[in-house]
Amino acid sequence: MNDIRIKEKKTVWKGKFLRSVLITYVDASGQLREWEAFERVHCQGIVAIVPVTDNNEVLLVRQYRPPVQRYVIEFPAGLNDRGDILRSAAQRELLEETGYTAKEMIFLAEGPLSSGASNEIITAFLAKGIVFRGIGERDETEDIEVLKIPVPEFYHKLQALNEKGNYVDLKVFGLLELAKKHLSQ
Repeated sequence: MNDIRIKEKKTVWKGKFLRSVLITYVDASGQLREWEAFERVHCQGIVAIVPVTDNNEVLLVRQYRPPVQRYVIEFPAGLNDRGDILRSAAQRELLEETGYTAKEMIFLAEGPLSSGASNEIITAFLAKGIVFRGIGERDETEDIEVLKIPVPEFYHKLQALNEKGNYVDLKVFGLLELAKKHLSQ
């Protein structure tokens, strides 16, 4: 059996934030194959933040997402497009999207978002000791509603939001479970 290896990666289209690439590779059986994917432009990673108040409330954001044509319930998140270390990018995105800062930013996990379509890697943090500082300047495309949900009501509230026509980002479920391990300590 041969090793899998990339032979060529060619940009097919490039926009302001994304580029489409055609990857030519040799698969494990030695076959030459092509794979279509997209990549972020000027981005050194993506961060997601699970913010939890001292009163055991989780902050989520609700925002309209044009690709799915609905409002989506998500954890605050964003691109590391300023060359920050990821922990700093997480602090910046938390403040920008929710108006809160965190005394503690704890690494939770890192991995691909959609490995069949993109090279995006997300790094998730738990934000503890959060304090409201006021909403600052958001990106011009962001129309965000901040939701504060007590942990014991979390799944019930998400179900109710879903039933009202919102999508719930599936990362929310797993990241909260990862965060719970640190919250009980």
